[in-house]
Amino acid sequence: MASEVVVRVAGAGDVGAIAWLRSLWSAGEDRDFERRMADWLAGEGDRRTTWLATLGDAPVGMASMLEYRRMPRPGRPDSRWGYVSNMFVREDLRNRGTGSALLTTVIAAAEERGYARLVLSPSEQALPFYRRAGFVVPDDMAGGDRLLVRPTRLTRPWTSPPRPELR
Repeated sequence: MASEVVVRVAGAGDVGAIAWLRSLWSAGEDRDFERRMADWLAGEGDRRTTWLATLGDAPVGMASMLEYRRMPRPGRPDSRWGYVSNMFVREDLRNRGTGSALLTTVIAAAEERGYARLVLSPSEQALPFYRRAGFVVPDDMAGGDRLLVRPTRLTRPWTSPPRPELR
């Protein structure tokens, strides 16, 4: 199937397909969702690239990458990296090469753009897929790259200790 899948950069005319795929992924109902998706994509501007995978005329998967631009530093070249997100393939078409075709396209775009690294936050189920593509947990294998995550109070299942008052 992978040879039949076409992966291309999504355009303004693909908002309906992107919204539909995101709805499948999120299993939610929202009559205004396509407009919200269009507004969100427009607001992301040139910093986010979204790809659409199609089989014939049917949307079957998507991926996106946000470009993070580091603040310039004296005596060092400017640096950019990509945050890969929203990788999704229709459940009925998984394990047939569509995800690999999407990720290969994302990686090629990052290399073409000269990104220093790609970062993502995969689900536990997707870890083997990304590891096969060369993603590593930041440690010695990542050349000193580190990624620390601090969930906010909204996402933590535990209670934070009270913050000290500032005077």
